[in-house]
Amino acid sequence: MTQNSAATSPVTLLGLGAMGTALARAWLAAGHPLTVWNRTPARAEALAAEGAKAADSAAAAVAASGLVVVCLLDDDSVGAALDGVDLTGKDLVNLTTTTPARARARAAWAEERGARYLDGGIMAVPPMIGVPEAGGYVFYSGSRELFELHRAALAVPVGTRYVGEDAGFAALHDVALLSAMYGMFAGVAHAFALIRREDIDPVAFAPLLVDWLAAMARGAHGTAAQLRSGDYTENVVSNLAMQVAGTPTFLATAEQQGVSPELLQPYFALMRRRLEVGSGEEDLTGVVDLLLADR
Repeated sequence: MTQNSAATSPVTLLGLGAMGTALARAWLAAGHPLTVWNRTPARAEALAAEGAKAADSAAAAVAASGLVVVCLLDDDSVGAALDGVDLTGKDLVNLTTTTPARARARAAWAEERGARYLDGGIMAVPPMIGVPEAGGYVFYSGSRELFELHRAALAVPVGTRYVGEDAGFAALHDVALLSAMYGMFAGVAHAFALIRREDIDPVAFAPLLVDWLAAMARGAHGTAAQLRSGDYTENVVSNLAMQVAGTPTFLATAEQQGVSPELLQPYFALMRRRLEVGSGEEDLTGVVDLLLADR
């Protein structure tokens, strides 16, 4: 396949929720012949009016293209949609949110049925699809050869980042980043709760919070370097002992403000445990090892 033909290669898309519909419109806008299928056929009507071919079954949709992209609710939905469908010779790209273990199992399932497989983790929301400046992208893992073959088509809706031959790595990267996001959201919620009953404008407070979090996020580079070297005392600015000593102030402030400490207490407990088994001169990196201790 030449680069030029890859740019307009046929694509089949299974799943027309908000994300699937956004992906479909991006491929249509770029001139890709597009076949779509959705369990609820009415969702395909608008796309058919825009130039897509609406298949009456998943099997018919799969038969229409060599590249088959799946964007459904969950892994069970993928299995149900493709049950009994002939996948021989197909290139199956699964953008359905899943776990690393289920991605690996789905890769083996696809290969047993004669298909090549890529798993994807979408790091974007529907309004970011087809908007390069929005910065969204998809993690891909599985066959590097397959990724390179379809890279041009896959890059049409949103950026691409290949993260390894292990089919579970895209889901793992996806969940790892989103887990960090929810941890950040927890901190944001606690910060706003602390000021909620005071004469402090949350809109005026927000830029301070955003700038602070952005500055602190750069500390992840230091954590990564310490994890690689194994030296948790390397380039420490605020050591573990000092930070543990400061935690009662945060808990007392929460109590005085009438705010539950439930979002802070688990992390503070891990910090204290690490101080008991590690060195007070360490950074906070040892908490990572505590999270793995029972594995």
